[in-house]
Amino acid sequence: MTEQSINETLAVAGSGAIACGLAAVAARSGPVVLWARSDGSAARAQAKIARLIERCGWGGEDNVEITTDLDRVAAASYVVEAIVEEHDAKVALLDEMRRHAREDAILATTTSSLSIEALAGASAQPERFVGLHVFNPVTKMDLIELVFPAAAEPGTRERSYALCKALGKTAVEVPDLPGFVVNRLLFPFLFEAVRLREETGLEPAAVDACLELGAGHPMGPLALLDLVGLDVAQSIGNTIGVHVPEAIGALIAEGALGRKSGRGFYTY
Repeated sequence: MTEQSINETLAVAGSGAIACGLAAVAARSGPVVLWARSDGSAARAQAKIARLIERCGWGGEDNVEITTDLDRVAAASYVVEAIVEEHDAKVALLDEMRRHAREDAILATTTSSLSIEALAGASAQPERFVGLHVFNPVTKMDLIELVFPAAAEPGTRERSYALCKALGKTAVEVPDLPGFVVNRLLFPFLFEAVRLREETGLEPAAVDACLELGAGHPMGPLALLDLVGLDVAQSIGNTIGVHVPEAIGALIAEGALGRKSGRGFYTY
């Protein structure tokens, strides 16, 4: 799917991989504001977005405005929360964004596993709320899982589908179940790969090679866990009610969170 002009003024709240990837993708089609909590986070986000845009050869870096002023969100018609996968943190930020945003703005969350109905209720505007689950790396992954609360207005659906199309993504509406569709099916498989390694002593590269070469997966399960982030994987596992292997908890305790920390199942 190819992108087109975005008919929304778009703001993204967050400065991590998902937030920066979403901003880089949006910059192809129009202006986007990215809000970060601190000057340091803003500087790191600016550098990351510039690298993503350069690597993809898109252009559009001038379309990205990075700010630490949440009042800048007030000008946006579509505001996307993209912070850590923790319910209380998301609720606090959504409430703050709602108080800054204009009255007709849609609030969206990039949660990968949390209840959209619960977050919509906490936002105090469920009629203009949506789960916009983009996938990492956002610059490469085509799918967006759209999840709507029961109170969502028809216009919220229409505008959300239009935004996905403008971003060059394929939107699929999915039910508000823990983990939605992809993560509900994916993470039990990823955790089974960790358990297999624990039981057999196989090296991570051997496990991953079997799935890449034998099943046609573009990335092995252990490398994928490192890409997602082991802390994020643990949170998703807890949310969907799947036992998280002890090996993941042990790595997290050591500060080994995957690619973002330089070490997980692999060293980066």
